[in-house]
Amino acid sequence: MTQVIPGEDERIDSVLRRFKREVSKAGIFPDMRKHRHFETPIEKRKRKALAKQKQRRFTR
Repeated sequence: MTQVIPGEDERIDSVLRRFKREVSKAGIFPDMRKHRHFETPIEKRKRKALAKQKQRRFTR
């Protein structure tokens, strides 16, 4: 769980900026996007196959 404790006389925008930085460092956004919708096993296989093709295309 990511926590940011605001300091004395600290503005809310700077606290929010620190929170966003901590969340991005913790890697929460990719995990959240991955679990946003249920993915059937067939969709998962298709997604992984497409990623593999893209990776092969860039390595050549």
